Amino acid sequence: MPELPEVETVVNDLRDAGLVGRRVVKARVHWPRMIATSSAKQFSRAMEGQQFAELSRRAKYIVASLSNGQGLLIHLRMTGNLRFRDSGTPRDPHEHVVLLLDDDRELRYRDPRKFGRWYLLDDVQEKLGGLGPEPLAPGFTADRLRRIISGRRGILKPLLLNQAFIAGLGNIYVDEALWDAGLHPQRSAESLSDDDVGALYRAIRKVLRRGVRSLGASLGKAQTNFYSVGGRRGRAQDGFKVFRRTGEPCPRCKTPIERTVIAQRGTHLCPVCQVADVGKLAPPQAGWRA
Repeated sequence: MPELPEVETVVNDLRDAGLVGRRVVKARVHWPRMIATSSAKQFSRAMEGQQFAELSRRAKYIVASLSNGQGLLIHLRMTGNLRFRDSGTPRDPHEHVVLLLDDDRELRYRDPRKFGRWYLLDDVQEKLGGLGPEPLAPGFTADRLRRIISGRRGILKPLLLNQAFIAGLGNIYVDEALWDAGLHPQRSAESLSDDDVGALYRAIRKVLRRGVRSLGASLGKAQTNFYSVGGRRGRAQDGFKVFRRTGEPCPRCKTPIERTVIAQRGTHLCPVCQVADVGKLAPPQAGWRA
Protein backbone atom coordinates (compact mmCIF):
# COMPACT_ATOMS: atom_id res chain seq x y z
CA MET A 1 0.00 0.00 0.00
CA PRO A 2 -0.30 2.29 -1.93
CA GLU A 3 -0.96 0.16 -5.02
CA LEU A 4 -1.71 1.05 -8.64
CA PRO A 5 -5.03 2.90 -8.05
CA GLU A 6 -3.60 4.96 -5.20
CA VAL A 7 -0.45 5.96 -7.10
CA GLU A 8 -2.51 6.76 -10.21
CA THR A 9 -4.69 9.01 -8.04
CA VAL A 10 -1.65 10.85 -6.67
CA VAL A 11 -0.21 11.41 -10.16
CA ASN A 12 -3.54 12.76 -11.41
CA ASP A 13 -3.80 15.08 -8.40
CA LEU A 14 -0.26 16.39 -8.90
CA ARG A 15 -1.09 17.18 -12.51
CA ASP A 16 -4.33 18.88 -11.52
CA ALA A 17 -2.46 20.93 -8.92
CA GLY A 18 -0.19 22.33 -11.63
CA LEU A 19 3.11 20.63 -10.81
CA VAL A 20 4.00 20.17 -14.49
CA GLY A 21 5.89 23.26 -15.60
CA ARG A 22 6.94 24.29 -12.10
CA ARG A 23 10.63 24.79 -11.34
CA VAL A 24 12.41 23.68 -8.16
CA VAL A 25 14.01 26.68 -6.45
CA LYS A 26 15.42 24.78 -3.50
CA ALA A 27 15.39 21.17 -2.27
CA ARG A 28 15.79 20.07 1.34
CA VAL A 29 16.13 16.51 2.64
CA HIS A 30 15.54 15.91 6.35
CA TRP A 31 15.98 12.12 6.30
CA PRO A 32 19.01 11.35 4.07
CA ARG A 33 18.24 7.63 3.68
CA MET A 34 15.08 8.60 1.80
CA ILE A 35 17.31 9.31 -1.22
CA ALA A 36 18.30 5.99 -2.77
CA THR A 37 20.65 7.10 -5.56
CA SER A 38 23.02 9.65 -4.03
CA SER A 39 23.74 11.61 -0.89
CA ALA A 40 21.07 14.03 0.28
CA LYS A 41 23.33 16.98 -0.56
CA GLN A 42 23.98 15.73 -4.08
CA PHE A 43 20.26 15.18 -4.60
CA SER A 44 19.41 18.68 -3.38
CA ARG A 45 21.98 20.31 -5.63
CA ALA A 46 20.87 18.27 -8.65
CA MET A 47 17.18 19.10 -8.14
CA GLU A 48 17.59 22.85 -7.79
CA GLY A 49 16.69 24.60 -11.03
CA GLN A 50 14.99 21.58 -12.55
CA GLN A 51 11.53 21.90 -14.06
CA PHE A 52 8.86 19.21 -13.96
CA ALA A 53 8.28 18.41 -17.64
CA GLU A 54 5.93 15.42 -17.35
CA LEU A 55 4.28 13.19 -14.73
CA SER A 56 3.24 9.58 -15.11
CA ARG A 57 2.97 6.30 -13.22
CA ARG A 58 4.79 3.01 -13.75
CA ALA A 59 3.75 0.13 -11.48
CA LYS A 60 3.78 1.68 -7.99
CA TYR A 61 6.22 4.46 -8.90
CA ILE A 62 5.47 8.14 -9.50
CA VAL A 63 7.61 9.08 -12.52
CA ALA A 64 8.60 12.71 -13.09
CA SER A 65 10.51 13.69 -16.22
CA LEU A 66 12.77 16.67 -15.54
CA SER A 67 13.92 19.46 -17.84
CA ASN A 68 17.55 18.25 -17.88
CA GLY A 69 16.53 14.81 -19.17
CA GLN A 70 16.80 13.03 -15.86
CA GLY A 71 13.94 11.17 -14.23
CA LEU A 72 12.71 11.32 -10.64
CA LEU A 73 11.04 8.21 -9.26
CA ILE A 74 9.12 8.26 -5.99
CA HIS A 75 7.97 5.04 -4.32
CA LEU A 76 5.51 5.79 -1.51
CA ARG A 77 5.79 2.34 0.10
CA MET A 78 3.64 1.94 3.24
CA THR A 79 2.94 5.45 4.52
CA GLY A 80 4.28 8.01 2.04
CA ASN A 81 2.18 10.86 0.71
CA LEU A 82 2.72 14.17 -1.07
CA ARG A 83 1.15 17.50 -0.20
CA PHE A 84 1.45 21.14 -1.19
CA ARG A 85 2.04 23.77 1.48
CA ASP A 86 2.72 27.50 1.45
CA SER A 87 6.40 28.14 1.96
CA GLY A 88 5.89 29.71 5.38
CA THR A 89 3.96 26.75 6.84
CA PRO A 90 5.87 25.08 9.72
CA ARG A 91 7.28 21.70 8.74
CA ASP A 92 5.65 18.57 10.12
CA PRO A 93 8.40 16.34 11.68
CA HIS A 94 7.32 13.51 9.35
CA GLU A 95 7.89 15.65 6.22
CA HIS A 96 11.26 14.35 5.06
CA VAL A 97 11.72 15.87 1.57
CA VAL A 98 10.69 19.44 0.73
CA LEU A 99 10.84 21.03 -2.73
CA LEU A 100 10.35 24.81 -2.85
CA LEU A 101 8.72 25.65 -6.19
CA ASP A 102 8.86 28.84 -8.21
CA ASP A 103 5.24 29.71 -7.36
CA ASP A 104 6.11 29.90 -3.63
CA ARG A 105 4.48 26.58 -2.85
CA GLU A 106 6.34 23.66 -1.33
CA LEU A 107 5.84 20.06 -2.40
CA ARG A 108 6.40 18.07 0.77
CA TYR A 109 6.85 14.33 1.15
CA ARG A 110 5.43 12.98 4.39
CA ASP A 111 6.27 9.43 5.53
CA PRO A 112 5.89 8.48 9.22
CA ARG A 113 7.47 5.04 8.77
CA LYS A 114 10.25 6.30 6.45
CA PHE A 115 10.00 3.33 4.07
CA GLY A 116 9.51 5.42 0.91
CA ARG A 117 12.38 6.05 -1.50
CA TRP A 118 13.31 8.75 -4.05
CA TYR A 119 15.48 7.92 -7.08
CA LEU A 120 17.10 10.55 -9.32
CA LEU A 121 18.32 8.75 -12.44
CA ASP A 122 19.80 9.56 -15.84
CA ASP A 123 17.77 6.65 -17.22
CA VAL A 124 14.69 5.53 -15.25
CA GLN A 125 14.78 2.19 -17.05
CA GLU A 126 17.63 1.26 -14.72
CA LYS A 127 14.91 0.87 -12.09
CA LEU A 128 11.81 0.23 -14.20
CA GLY A 129 13.18 -2.06 -16.90
CA GLY A 130 12.53 -5.29 -15.02
CA LEU A 131 8.87 -4.60 -14.32
CA GLY A 132 6.05 -6.61 -15.84
CA PRO A 133 3.28 -5.27 -18.07
CA GLU A 134 0.80 -2.62 -16.96
CA PRO A 135 -2.52 -4.39 -16.34
CA LEU A 136 -4.65 -1.46 -17.53
CA ALA A 137 -2.64 -0.79 -20.69
CA PRO A 138 -4.30 -1.56 -24.05
CA GLY A 139 -1.59 -4.12 -24.85
CA PHE A 140 -2.37 -6.19 -21.77
CA THR A 141 -4.81 -8.78 -23.11
CA ALA A 142 -6.15 -12.10 -21.89
CA ASP A 143 -3.91 -13.85 -24.42
CA ARG A 144 -0.88 -12.04 -23.06
CA LEU A 145 -1.77 -13.09 -19.52
CA ARG A 146 -2.12 -16.69 -20.74
CA ARG A 147 1.35 -16.53 -22.27
CA ILE A 148 2.83 -15.06 -19.10
CA ILE A 149 1.24 -17.73 -16.89
CA SER A 150 2.07 -20.61 -19.24
CA GLY A 151 4.61 -22.90 -17.62
CA ARG A 152 4.56 -21.08 -14.29
CA ARG A 153 4.53 -23.10 -11.11
CA GLY A 154 3.83 -22.29 -7.49
CA ILE A 155 1.12 -20.43 -5.63
CA LEU A 156 -1.06 -18.02 -7.59
CA LYS A 157 -1.25 -15.16 -5.08
CA PRO A 158 2.50 -14.49 -4.64
CA LEU A 159 2.89 -14.76 -8.42
CA LEU A 160 0.35 -11.94 -8.86
CA LEU A 161 2.19 -9.89 -6.24
CA ASN A 162 5.48 -10.24 -8.15
CA GLN A 163 6.09 -6.89 -9.88
CA ALA A 164 8.16 -8.61 -12.59
CA PHE A 165 5.03 -10.62 -13.50
CA ILE A 166 2.37 -7.88 -13.50
CA ALA A 167 3.16 -4.32 -12.42
CA GLY A 168 1.15 -2.42 -9.83
CA LEU A 169 -0.82 -5.15 -8.08
CA GLY A 170 -0.60 -5.45 -4.30
CA ASN A 171 -2.28 -7.33 -1.49
CA ILE A 172 -5.59 -5.45 -1.61
CA TYR A 173 -6.39 -5.74 -5.30
CA VAL A 174 -5.04 -9.29 -5.63
CA ASP A 175 -7.45 -10.48 -2.93
CA GLU A 176 -10.29 -8.61 -4.60
CA ALA A 177 -9.45 -9.94 -8.09
CA LEU A 178 -9.14 -13.55 -6.95
CA TRP A 179 -12.56 -13.36 -5.27
CA ASP A 180 -14.09 -11.82 -8.38
CA ALA A 181 -12.57 -14.57 -10.54
CA GLY A 182 -13.63 -17.31 -8.10
CA LEU A 183 -10.05 -18.54 -7.70
CA HIS A 184 -8.47 -19.76 -4.47
CA PRO A 185 -5.31 -17.74 -3.76
CA GLN A 186 -3.34 -20.94 -3.11
CA ARG A 187 -4.21 -22.39 -6.52
CA SER A 188 -1.27 -23.66 -8.51
CA ALA A 189 -0.62 -21.30 -11.42
CA GLU A 190 -0.12 -24.25 -13.77
CA SER A 191 -3.58 -25.62 -12.84
CA LEU A 192 -5.43 -22.65 -14.38
CA SER A 193 -7.59 -23.42 -17.38
CA ASP A 194 -8.08 -20.98 -20.26
CA ASP A 195 -11.43 -20.04 -18.69
CA ASP A 196 -9.72 -19.44 -15.33
CA VAL A 197 -7.14 -17.15 -16.93
CA GLY A 198 -9.86 -15.26 -18.79
CA ALA A 199 -11.81 -14.75 -15.56
CA LEU A 200 -8.65 -13.61 -13.77
CA TYR A 201 -7.80 -11.15 -16.55
CA ARG A 202 -11.24 -9.57 -16.43
CA ALA A 203 -11.20 -9.45 -12.64
CA ILE A 204 -7.79 -7.75 -12.42
CA ARG A 205 -8.83 -4.98 -14.80
CA LYS A 206 -12.25 -4.64 -13.16
CA VAL A 207 -10.98 -4.17 -9.59
CA LEU A 208 -8.16 -1.82 -10.66
CA ARG A 209 -10.48 0.35 -12.74
CA ARG A 210 -12.93 0.49 -9.85
CA GLY A 211 -10.05 1.46 -7.54
CA VAL A 212 -8.94 4.28 -9.84
CA ARG A 213 -12.52 5.58 -10.19
CA SER A 214 -12.83 5.55 -6.39
CA LEU A 215 -9.55 7.51 -6.00
CA GLY A 216 -7.83 4.61 -4.25
CA ALA A 217 -8.41 3.08 -0.84
CA SER A 218 -8.01 4.79 2.56
CA LEU A 219 -8.08 2.12 5.26
CA GLY A 220 -8.92 3.61 8.64
CA LYS A 221 -8.37 7.24 9.58
CA ALA A 222 -4.85 7.28 11.02
CA GLN A 223 -2.29 9.61 9.47
CA THR A 224 -0.25 6.59 8.34
CA ASN A 225 -3.03 5.50 5.96
CA PHE A 226 -3.38 6.55 2.33
CA TYR A 227 -4.36 10.15 1.64
CA SER A 228 -3.95 11.70 -1.76
CA VAL A 229 -2.62 15.19 -2.45
CA GLY A 230 -4.49 17.70 -0.32
CA GLY A 231 -5.40 15.11 2.32
CA ARG A 232 -8.21 13.58 0.26
CA ARG A 233 -9.38 10.09 1.27
CA GLY A 234 -10.13 7.39 -1.26
CA ARG A 235 -13.43 5.46 -1.42
CA ALA A 236 -12.38 2.10 -2.87
CA GLN A 237 -12.68 0.40 0.52
CA ASP A 238 -16.44 1.03 0.45
CA GLY A 239 -16.73 -1.51 -2.37
CA PHE A 240 -14.37 -4.22 -1.12
CA LYS A 241 -15.82 -7.73 -1.32
CA VAL A 242 -13.31 -9.61 0.85
CA PHE A 243 -10.32 -7.47 1.84
CA ARG A 244 -10.42 -6.77 5.60
CA ARG A 245 -13.97 -8.14 5.81
CA THR A 246 -13.13 -11.15 7.99
CA GLY A 247 -16.30 -12.67 9.43
CA GLU A 248 -18.63 -10.57 7.28
CA PRO A 249 -20.91 -12.29 4.75
CA CYS A 250 -19.64 -12.93 1.23
CA PRO A 251 -21.57 -10.66 -1.18
CA ARG A 252 -22.28 -13.68 -3.42
CA CYS A 253 -23.08 -16.59 -1.10
CA LYS A 254 -23.29 -15.02 2.41
CA THR A 255 -20.63 -17.39 3.81
CA PRO A 256 -18.40 -15.58 6.35
CA ILE A 257 -15.18 -14.25 4.81
CA GLU A 258 -12.07 -15.94 6.15
CA ARG A 259 -8.55 -14.66 6.71
CA THR A 260 -5.45 -16.80 6.32
CA VAL A 261 -1.76 -16.19 5.60
CA ILE A 262 -0.26 -17.18 2.25
CA ALA A 263 3.39 -16.49 1.45
CA GLN A 264 3.57 -14.32 4.57
CA ARG A 265 0.76 -12.07 3.40
CA GLY A 266 -2.61 -11.67 5.11
CA THR A 267 -5.17 -13.08 2.66
CA HIS A 268 -8.96 -12.74 2.58
CA LEU A 269 -11.24 -15.13 0.74
CA CYS A 270 -14.63 -16.81 0.61
CA PRO A 271 -14.22 -20.55 1.34
CA VAL A 272 -17.27 -21.37 -0.81
CA CYS A 273 -16.87 -19.07 -3.83
CA GLN A 274 -13.11 -19.73 -3.91
CA VAL A 275 -13.27 -23.46 -3.21
CA ALA A 276 -10.00 -25.14 -2.28
CA ASP A 277 -9.85 -27.96 -4.87
CA VAL A 278 -7.06 -30.04 -3.31
CA GLY A 279 -5.91 -31.38 -6.65
CA LYS A 280 -5.27 -27.87 -7.96
CA LEU A 281 -3.64 -26.26 -4.93
CA ALA A 282 0.08 -25.64 -4.88
CA PRO A 283 1.90 -27.40 -2.03
CA PRO A 284 2.48 -25.28 1.09
CA GLN A 285 5.71 -23.32 0.93
CA ALA A 286 7.89 -21.66 3.51
CA GLY A 287 5.96 -18.77 5.01
CA TRP A 288 2.51 -20.31 4.36
CA ARG A 289 0.19 -21.44 7.10
CA ALA A 290 -3.52 -22.03 7.32
